[in-house]
Amino acid sequence: MTGTPSRISPMAETYPASSIRKMFNLALDFPDAVKLTVGEPDFNTPEHIKAAGIRAIENDNTRYVANAGIPELRQALARKYSGRWGRGLGPENVMVSFGAMEALTFALDVTVSPGQEVIVPDPSFPNYLGQVHRLGGVAVSVPVREENEFKLRAEDVLAAVTDRTAAVIINSPSNPLGSVMDRTEIEQIAELADEHEFTVISDEVYDEVVFDDAEFTSVAEVRADFDRFLAVGSFSKTYAMTGWRCGFVIGSQDYIAPMALLQEGLTSSLPGFVQEAAVAALDGPQSVVDTMVASYAERRELMVERINAVEGLSLIRPEATFYAFVNVREWGLSSWDLATRLLEEHNLATIPGSAFGPAGEGYLRLTFAVSPETINIACDRLEAFAAGR
Repeated sequence: MTGTPSRISPMAETYPASSIRKMFNLALDFPDAVKLTVGEPDFNTPEHIKAAGIRAIENDNTRYVANAGIPELRQALARKYSGRWGRGLGPENVMVSFGAMEALTFALDVTVSPGQEVIVPDPSFPNYLGQVHRLGGVAVSVPVREENEFKLRAEDVLAAVTDRTAAVIINSPSNPLGSVMDRTEIEQIAELADEHEFTVISDEVYDEVVFDDAEFTSVAEVRADFDRFLAVGSFSKTYAMTGWRCGFVIGSQDYIAPMALLQEGLTSSLPGFVQEAAVAALDGPQSVVDTMVASYAERRELMVERINAVEGLSLIRPEATFYAFVNVREWGLSSWDLATRLLEEHNLATIPGSAFGPAGEGYLRLTFAVSPETINIACDRLEAFAAGR
């Protein structure tokens, strides 16, 4: 006698679980733990942005708006990135989304069919795998190694390309690695996209959280005639607007046009008052961004100094984002076991590198979007763990 068939779809039953969320939930049992886990600015949304959202509500901008986004926001994004990338963009090249995750969803929806392959860096943001899985696609991991300064290489992408490759996801600046891809590698990946007819989906959420002399290059600016790209962006990290859930995707009009239809069937539209706040973010003073990035840079220096002074730990200085990907291999524990022991024995919450893929084993991801005091306390606890091994 056969068992009762599950009422849950195979896709949902086999959706890859996030170890980030697993560790987050485990840390809930340690309310006093020092947390270096959540990838979120510790700044409040700037006042002029909040005021614009409040004003929009007071003006009753609380009804349905266009599926693809209000014209003012699509135009503002087109203006900003036309200037930055040196390409002619109009509102027809912009889709407004519920955060960068929905933008990524749209990018995959319009480019990937069931059974097709999507090349994904390893380590990388684990939700990439979930989104590919949801579509019935096949994620093909390409390792990103510390000996290459945690930068994805075009030759490794090429080695993974097959006649079933529909898309390649790149993430620069990288979460969790804190690295910025070299322009030459992005140019070569663009050439591969033209040659093998796949789409480059570029997660550029941290495009403005870049330090020192590091040079961020968008896939959209490598060549004027290159159009096999979809660039995913967000207001969350740049403007400390994580809870506003405002993202976007930019690309060729034939990619963008179907996304409005998809939005209609998902959530209709992002609230108009949120979009008015986003316009204020783009058109308002950018000094607020400079202030936040300068603060992250200072805290990065503290993190690098403290981590590299702990016996058995090493850290490549992050070029961007607010993450440190710390090599813990000398401590001889799996990253999950280490993260669990740090939490249970030293009240310190971290994210195991294995949460970002097999190539992340032997690392911890620590955020430095926390106060200098928190960084120092956390590093004191890492030193205490090292001393007690």
